[in-house]
Amino acid sequence: MSNIHKEDRPGRFSVRPEVVDGVLIVTVRGEIDHDVKAVLGQALMPEDDTTPPRIVADLSNVTFMDSSGINVFVNAHRRVSDAQGWLRIAGAQESVVHLLHLVGIDEIITCHPTIEQALNA
Repeated sequence: MSNIHKEDRPGRFSVRPEVVDGVLIVTVRGEIDHDVKAVLGQALMPEDDTTPPRIVADLSNVTFMDSSGINVFVNAHRRVSDAQGWLRIAGAQESVVHLLHLVGIDEIITCHPTIEQALNA
């Protein structure tokens, strides 16, 4: 799969979905906000519904996230949970982890320091 960039903000945001051993690993870079929520949502939950029900979101290169990102992750969590799957977050920077904890998302979507730890949890 190729990188997806927000056309008017190249270099600020990119998302790369890749299926590895039946797990969708979505590598995100840049800022997650209202302007990119549709692109992120499409990467996590493609309309063709071929997404594996197990997803790891690599947020190690995410420098900012607002409530738009929270909403995308909650929707993705609901969708994979309905399919008896899971969504895990890996590598989030301290500011993003703080936001996830502040709104309680870390209680429904587990956060792990690395992709490997998320895959093996």
